Amino acid sequence: MPLARRARRSVDIWPGFVDALATLVMVIVFLLMIFVLAQFFLGQALSGRQKALDDLGREMAALAERLNLQTRANAALEAELVSSRAEKDKLEAWAAGVNQDMASLLALKDEKEAELAAEKKISDEGRAQLALLSRQIEAMRDELARVTAALEASEARDREQKAQISDLGKRLNVALAGKVEELQKYRSEFFGRLRKVLGDHPGIRIEGDRFVFQSELLFQTGSAELGTEGVEQVRRLAATLKDIAKTMPQGVNWVLRIDGHTDKRPMVSGRYPSNWELSTARAITVLRTLAANGVPKDRLAAAGFGEFQPVDNGDNEAAYAKNRRIEIRFDQR
Repeated sequence: MPLARRARRSVDIWPGFVDALATLVMVIVFLLMIFVLAQFFLGQALSGRQKALDDLGREMAALAERLNLQTRANAALEAELVSSRAEKDKLEAWAAGVNQDMASLLALKDEKEAELAAEKKISDEGRAQLALLSRQIEAMRDELARVTAALEASEARDREQKAQISDLGKRLNVALAGKVEELQKYRSEFFGRLRKVLGDHPGIRIEGDRFVFQSELLFQTGSAELGTEGVEQVRRLAATLKDIAKTMPQGVNWVLRIDGHTDKRPMVSGRYPSNWELSTARAITVLRTLAANGVPKDRLAAAGFGEFQPVDNGDNEAAYAKNRRIEIRFDQR
């Protein structure tokens, strides 16, 4: 039994080794064949790409040449454009000089005509330019003549209008002076008759063209309601004014203006926010009373000045009393 097992273990392995080696050789040969084929096809591809690269290089060279040609052409065009712009600027400057100076146009025309006579040769462009200059000169002369004629006509109209205005002003001044004189006459008559009616009351005085009532004569302190004496005084004023109005011609355009004034001490009552409101309310009260007693409403006007037009700038009771007043003005509208 041990001998039999030893015999089985001593098997010959050489044939298997030869088969494996042969298989390895075949694989190597196969790989070499694949490598050779790959080298062949890679060479073909690389040679094709090289050809494509050469073609592309030639196209790039052609494009570069075209680009150089285009660049030179652009440079030439830019130079021509700069030259054209310079020529345009020269022409514009020349045209401006032509439009601004008539004498330059005439001198240039004479120069062109002298050159034409001396050289006996001039281009069509020069002839057209000379003709254009001549037409421009004639047109400017015609325009100058029209402007001169219009200016002379305007000056003649101005002189005529000034004469009319001067004459109208003189007549207006004469008429105004007559109306003022006539109004002054009725104002004097009105003040004279009013003084007789009202008497020599210490609270009533005449100052220039104004008839002045002290506020205490008409109103209570801080009030815009007429007292009993105030109502009576305003009724007398209305009656006198109506009598005077009956004798006035229709052409005398008069108006009776009532101005309210206060002193500078601030208001303490809550009814009137300031002296402005109080002075205005008092003037309107007098106006309404006059209208209620028959004075035409279109002949009455009222204004309030508060403490801003004093007749006495003192800080005492006498000054305050003078400044608290109602002024009646007989005036022209």
